[in-house]
Formats: sequence, structure tokens, C-alpha cells
Amino acid sequence: MTKINSDIFNLIEQWAPSSLSYDWDNPGLQIGSYNNTVKKVMVTLDVLESVVDEAIENKVDLIIAHHPLLFKPMKKINIDTPQGRIVQKLMQHNISVYASHTSLDIATGGVNDMLCDALDIKSREILAETDRQKLYKIAVYVPGSHINDVREAFDIGGAGHIGNYSHCTFQSAGQGTFKPLEGTNPYIGKQNELEKVDEFKIESIVQVEKLTQVIRAIIDAHPYEEPAYDIFPLDNKGKALGIGRIGTLDQQMTLEAFCGQVKTAFGITHLRVIGDLSKEVKQVAVLGGSGEKYIDIAKEKGADVYITGDMSFHTAQDAWQRGLSVIDPGHYIETVMKKGTKDYLDNKLQNDNVEVIVSRVNTEPFQFM
Repeated sequence: MTKINSDIFNLIEQWAPSSLSYDWDNPGLQIGSYNNTVKKVMVTLDVLESVVDEAIENKVDLIIAHHPLLFKPMKKINIDTPQGRIVQKLMQHNISVYASHTSLDIATGGVNDMLCDALDIKSREILAETDRQKLYKIAVYVPGSHINDVREAFDIGGAGHIGNYSHCTFQSAGQGTFKPLEGTNPYIGKQNELEKVDEFKIESIVQVEKLTQVIRAIIDAHPYEEPAYDIFPLDNKGKALGIGRIGTLDQQMTLEAFCGQVKTAFGITHLRVIGDLSKEVKQVAVLGGSGEKYIDIAKEKGADVYITGDMSFHTAQDAWQRGLSVIDPGHYIETVMKKGTKDYLDNKLQNDNVEVIVSRVNTEPFQFM
């Protein structure tokens, strides 16, 4: 089945909705088109010129990046600059770029969960809550002949989850009326005649990021040419969403031993560490990227050690004075998102003619000597 860029964007949005992003972020389409046909996708952490050259060589149609290419508006496109050349090459070769940044950090199964997976951190919770999942109630009216099909569509779309329960719906009987007008092709009734039908109202709860796919599933399963459905925003508190994770290791170990585990997990040779290397650690907080402003939260949540990147000198001193051990393995460990995003897209596109590859270009700017 032919796919266009917006089909891939919608898959990312189902996983990591842009609405989760921080205000200062710039998620979504960076350059290109929503409507271009896509046969090959490349996932990267950063969009550097070397990455674009790689995409050109591999005949890539769409780049999915974690870090946005355009953090700030461009006032001019000077092709004598690296950013200008990147834009020029992307336009010349009709390659689109889409970014999923802080939304992918926050999303369940996103970057911070990938980091925890690599370190085998269990019993995870959110480190810092940023939002609550928005919930809606959706109700649809259906004749008895298709009640099971439409109820199943709720589940296929992802509706009906309350806590640890699934398939949660309610149905009530009633009578629907309608008159098919000129140009219609009604499943029941005749044009210009008022029809009365015994129908059932099926209603359920749905998370905002799954609302569109639930509606699509209902329409596909419904026999009517124009299904009637209602959508109501709810004040119910949904699942907490947030940045970072905190959890536990299977075995308590020294900070020094854990540093070795971190280096092995992320394939790095060096890292920075704050704290007594002989200290025993078990409770671990993780926040990919630049997470120094969350040191107080990590300490308050009971973390023995906090893993994050880009620690500045004075913040490091503050953590040290508070007795919080910190491991700074660098910002580049977020590169785990490449494989994680490929795996997600491969699963979603397994019946489609779209190839997903991972960029092999190393965009880590630092060398360790």
C-alpha cells in the first residue's frame, strides 16, 4: 500500500503526540511536504550535513530526527553556511525532515524508557510530571446488526481502557430517525422518506492521542454512509505524563560498578561522575539530554544516582553538596532512539512497502583523549 509522509507522521503522533512537547520545542515537519510518497525512511538523532549526504546516498525520502533541524526561525538561507547547505540539499533531493523531540522524551516507550531498558531499570515511575493525559468519551449510534462489529472497532482503535481494565463500554437501546436526501446511498431506508430504526448507543472512554484512530475504526466498521457519533471532553484525570524516569536495579552495586554498567550499555569509553565511588546504589533516576535542572526532584524522589547529560560545573557542585550521585555519560546516549524508533515503525509498517533504516553517521561532537 502506497504511503505518504503524513501517514508516517501520524504513526509518530500516535506514539509521541506533539501536544506533549515543551513550549520552546519545535516538533513536527521541519522541511518538505506532508504529501510526498515515501518508500524509504531514515531515523537519526541529529540532522547534520553528513546525515543528509547519507540520506541522499541511500535514496531516502523522509528523515525522522529526534533533535529538530530548525530550533529557531531562519532569517535567511545562506548556502555558504552548514545549515544553508543542509536546506539546499534537502530541497534539491526532495527529502522531508520530521522531528519528534521532547514529546518522544515524555512518551511511554520513548527515549527515557529506552534508556531505562538499556540499563535494565525496573519498577519505573515518571521523574517529573508535566501533564495529564486528556480523556474523551465517544458515543456512536448503530443498528443491532452491527453492534458487535462496532464494539470491536472501539477496541481495535484503542478505546475502552480504564486502569487495568480493557474493553470498557456501555450500551443502551433507542430509536434513531433520519431522512436520506438527494445524492445519498443509504444502508437503510429510501431517499426523501423518514426512516425510524431501532439502534443502540455504544459509548466508551478514549485517550486524546487515540481519538482519531478510534473514529476511523468505527467508521470502517459501521454500515451507515454517515455514522452519527458524539465526542465529549472529560474532566477525569488521565495517566500522568512527564519527563525522565526513576526505578530500581535488580541488584544493589557500588557507584563505580554501576558506572561500568552504564559505559557498557551505551557503548562509551568515558563518562563524568559525581559522588563517592564506593557508595551503594539501587534507586536510579534517568533523564536523557540536558537534565541538570531536575537534580532536586531526583534527590526528593529518593534517587541514589541520577543519570543525565550536559551537567554544568556549578550544578554539579550543588548535586555533590546535596549528596546526590550523578553520572553524566553525555547527551549522545539519546542515540538509542534510532533503533527504538525503527522498531516501532517496522512494527506499524510491516504490511506496507516502506523500508526503515537507521543512520550510521556518528553525530557526537566530542572526542575523548
